[in-house]
Amino acid sequence: MATAKKFTFICGADDFLVGRAGKERFAALAAEVTDEFSRETLNGFAANVAEVEGAVNQFRDSVQTVSMFGGKRVVWLKDVNFLADTVTGRAESTLKLVEDLQQILEGVNPDETSILITAAPVDRRRSFPKWCEKNADFLLIGGDGDNASEALAGVALAEAKSLGASFAPGAVEMMLAKVGANTRLIVEETRKLATYAGDGARIEEEHVAELTPNVAEGDFFEAAEAFFSGNLKWTLEALQRHFFTGGDARPVISALQNRNRILLQVRALVDAGDVRVGPRGLDGMPKASARHAARFIGATEKSSFNLFSQNAWYVGKLAGSAKLPTLRRLIDNQQEFIVAFEEIIRRPDEQEEVLRELAVRCLAA
Repeated sequence: MATAKKFTFICGADDFLVGRAGKERFAALAAEVTDEFSRETLNGFAANVAEVEGAVNQFRDSVQTVSMFGGKRVVWLKDVNFLADTVTGRAESTLKLVEDLQQILEGVNPDETSILITAAPVDRRRSFPKWCEKNADFLLIGGDGDNASEALAGVALAEAKSLGASFAPGAVEMMLAKVGANTRLIVEETRKLATYAGDGARIEEEHVAELTPNVAEGDFFEAAEAFFSGNLKWTLEALQRHFFTGGDARPVISALQNRNRILLQVRALVDAGDVRVGPRGLDGMPKASARHAARFIGATEKSSFNLFSQNAWYVGKLAGSAKLPTLRRLIDNQQEFIVAFEEIIRRPDEQEEVLRELAVRCLAA
């Protein structure tokens, strides 16, 4: 018969997901404790070593406190951040305090006190997390971050399932491309989309395109979609709608430049034979990334200057949504964007006209 664990340890890379799981676990543990004064929540967030010491000392005092009515107590040390690979987390004083924390946990009687610790992020190379994995009711939320896209998609799919909804093919990928790696926003957007779709209905790509804001890419402007489809009439109509609602020219030019930079890189890879535009988007990206990604030295953040930092589904969608322009056309586009930007500075009261002229020069030929 397995021995009951002395405490519960929930950790992961994302504080929102860890905190949400911790809230659910604490509610379950607290349900067994009828005395509300025997339920205690402590803040484990520390900006420096002194705050780490304060959190550990407060935790020790709480664990050693006896219930007023002799019943069981439950203590939650939440939002612990001093187990991460940070300046505070690496400090010798912090490491000694973490050893003290381990000693406190070793002496806990689970029949008297239920303990929950939630921590994000955590450096799992350290001895304390390894010890927790062996000695605690251990839960790792979202994996180690090596498959971040899959983990984020899993968050959306799980949330949709809990609401009785589902995503149509391509819909969850589109949402992630628009929202980015913001789990809190992913959850809220999934709830909103599920409500819009209706009970038991599928969340379609059209729902995401219409309702989800462009937080991550900033590149889903209708004008950009129209421009790179090569449709001059649609582009001019999209520009008219953009400026009718009080829009500014600069975010449109930024969106055009960002997408053009990505397509320049895609076009170069296609011409080199490293990737191929197929019916499902861009084929061969993993192989191309293994061959060329190391050349983007220092460009690890998501950027239109680094094709391999982009959402793979999003890049495939861009490349496969219309006929891929020639390299010459894409270079000419980039030059035209510079000209348009200079014109906007010279003619600030004629921004719509400047962009209309840009569209005609690029698409009317």
